[in-house]
Amino acid sequence: MDVRAWCETWLGSIPVRELFRTGHLAVVLGVELADGRAVVLKRRPAADRVQGCVEVQRQLSRTNFPCPTPLTDAVPFPPSPATDQTRAQPASGPWKVATETSATSGRWTVTAETYLPGGAQLDRDADRPRLFAEALARFVRLAPAPDAVPSVAPAPPWVGWAHESASVWPWPDDMDVDLNTRPGPAWLDDLGRRVRDRLLAVRHAPVIGHGDWESQNLRWQGHQLHAVHDWDSVVCLPEPAIAGAAAAVFTETGEPFEAATIDETERFLEAYARAAPGWKAEEHAIAWAAGLWVRAFNAKKASLTADGVRVLDRLAYEAEPRLRRAGI
Repeated sequence: MDVRAWCETWLGSIPVRELFRTGHLAVVLGVELADGRAVVLKRRPAADRVQGCVEVQRQLSRTNFPCPTPLTDAVPFPPSPATDQTRAQPASGPWKVATETSATSGRWTVTAETYLPGGAQLDRDADRPRLFAEALARFVRLAPAPDAVPSVAPAPPWVGWAHESASVWPWPDDMDVDLNTRPGPAWLDDLGRRVRDRLLAVRHAPVIGHGDWESQNLRWQGHQLHAVHDWDSVVCLPEPAIAGAAAAVFTETGEPFEAATIDETERFLEAYARAAPGWKAEEHAIAWAAGLWVRAFNAKKASLTADGVRVLDRLAYEAEPRLRRAGI
């Protein structure tokens, strides 16, 4: 990808300085433009859901929710035949990013947003579950209705229990492997099946929320939320499931083994229920089931890595009390 040409075409100015470059499943590049703006570009494999995620982010930013503001829609790269051919530029020069083939379609999607630096991950303290829960409840409350934006389906696999296959596990987004062909441990596959069956039976109406509400995706200034990132993780799921998935992972900083304890999960969900009145026993059970799915899916992936034993041991220790709270 020729970043210089892309910026000139879609942002009306050329980059003059690279601010940072990072990414895991996507290439994320911060640049300063000749007109003085600092922007962030993100390139990821093409997926129809990206435009819906961009529109949710755009509408949340209009409510003054703390997040970067999208500067473009989801732009296909290379340009499709229907795209204005005057916008196509050769990939060359110092801003070239490798254009390796997308595993699914041979194409990529690129977006741009304002650069929102500053803030830090929230330190561990007694208020952390409440602060994360209240921030997520605010996100859901301000988000547009599902039918007001393009579809954000399918959900990412870590909250993807509704995938189309009859098998237990969806295809992971960061591993090229069918987890269902890697049997075992048997208790984990059985756990995944039981939790998935419970979640597929949920009939609550879906809402828009954030599906990866981890500490590493949020920045704070003191106890004030400063910025929410990773908008590719926008989902459309029942609200208790969104809250439950967050309650199981909100402590994760990017370091290994940072998943929330049972006590932290419980305090998160209690705070969320106070911020979203009307929760009863069923909503709490759905939330615990959704959180357990995330943990089970992550453990299934970890079982193929060197960290597998430690992750599996922790889940085995917590599985029964989490199942009990989920009503399974």
